[in-house]
Amino acid sequence: MSPKITRIALTLAVSAMLVGAADAADSYSIDGAHSFVMFQVNHLGIGESYGRFNEMSGKIEVEGEAPKTIHFEINAESIDSANADRDKHLKSPDFFNVKQFPVIKFASKSVQKHGDHFEVAGDLSMLGVTKPISLKAYKTGEGKDPWGNYRTGWHSEFKVKRSDYGMNFMLDGLGDEVTVVVAVEGIKQ
Repeated sequence: MSPKITRIALTLAVSAMLVGAADAADSYSIDGAHSFVMFQVNHLGIGESYGRFNEMSGKIEVEGEAPKTIHFEINAESIDSANADRDKHLKSPDFFNVKQFPVIKFASKSVQKHGDHFEVAGDLSMLGVTKPISLKAYKTGEGKDPWGNYRTGWHSEFKVKRSDYGMNFMLDGLGDEVTVVVAVEGIKQ
C-alpha cells in the first residue's frame, strides 16, 4: 500500500474514532438509595394524601448536558404511605395489584431541550397498560461524590390519571389525577 493511501486510511480511521467518541453518551445507573418516587392524590375532596415507592432502578444516558434516554422501574410492592393498613390496600387489586403487576416502568422515546428543562416523551407502563406521557426534566447537578463516583441528578414532576391505567376504585373519593415527583441520582458506569 502506498504511503499516501496509508495516510488517508489512518486519517479516516482516526476521524471515525473521534466522531464516535463525540457521539458517545455517558451511562448512569440510577442509585436507588438516593432516588425517590413520591405521589400526591386528593382524599375525599378535603385533603391531600402522600406516599412514595421505596425501590427503584434504571438507567440514564447523558450526552453533553442533555439526557439522551431515561428508563426506570419502580417496585410496586415497595409502596409506602406511612400506614400499614393503607399500604396493604394499595397493594391489592383495588389499586396497584402488585401480585399481578409488580413493576411500574417508564421508557423515554424522545428528549427535547426547552429553556431551563428538557421535554421528555415516553411510555409509562402500569397495571398492564402502557400510555404515552410527557414530562419536564430538570438537571439538579452533577459531580464527584465522596467515594470517587461521578453522579448526575435529575428532577421531574408530572401528573397522571389513574383511571387511564384501569385504577378505577373509589374515583368519587380519591382524585383521579395523581401528581408524581421523581428525583434521581445516577452513578456513572
